Amino acid sequence: MKIFLNNRAEEFPGETLLISEMLVLKKFSYKMRIVKINGLLIPRERYESTIIHDGDNVQMIYLMSGG
Repeated sequence: MKIFLNNRAEEFPGETLLISEMLVLKKFSYKMRIVKINGLLIPRERYESTIIHDGDNVQMIYLMSGG
């Protein structure tokens, strides 16, 4: 399947993918993050059940603080 991850085309095996699976495959381990699919904010507790479909636009945004 082909999705757009942070505005870049990415290909993954299979027809669907859970957010939690994508995080493992892409080695995204930083805890402070926001995930959006097609502009919809996905709560962290739904990463194990939310499916990414072919053609979806996924945004992975890391939250940082500083001073």
